[in-house]
Amino acid sequence: MSLMQLETIVGLFRGKEVSGAEKQELIREALFMTLTRATAADSNVAGLEVATVQKILSERVGEEVSEKDIRVAANSALYEEGSLEKYLSKVAGKVDAAERCAIVTALAEVLKADGKVSPFEVEFFNGVVKSLGLSHADVAGLE
Repeated sequence: MSLMQLETIVGLFRGKEVSGAEKQELIREALFMTLTRATAADSNVAGLEVATVQKILSERVGEEVSEKDIRVAANSALYEEGSLEKYLSKVAGKVDAAERCAIVTALAEVLKADGKVSPFEVEFFNGVVKSLGLSHADVAGLE
């Protein structure tokens, strides 16, 4: 199944239960949504950030995603139905803290890819952490 379809996460948002077999796909889709949306967090979709998203998705989920698909997903009509934070809040109850922390770690890598982190990106990061139900200690690896 292509990450671009986001069938599992949209189903969860619409009230569908996620089976154990679908949990891994849910994590993949949450990572994809978070990272692609992060590329537009400061309204400046930097090429280095997009390349970092491609690298992370390839290494962590085995999915090759084009630059075009990342740019389209970053501003998808999907976010008219619900914000990223609302989608991630639904995901938070279905996956464990270690998996949620892995998403946040990948997000930090993307946000730092161009060598600078804007206030908008910091706000985006904090919103993702909150939506995923993580504490400061979780994010710092203390729990």
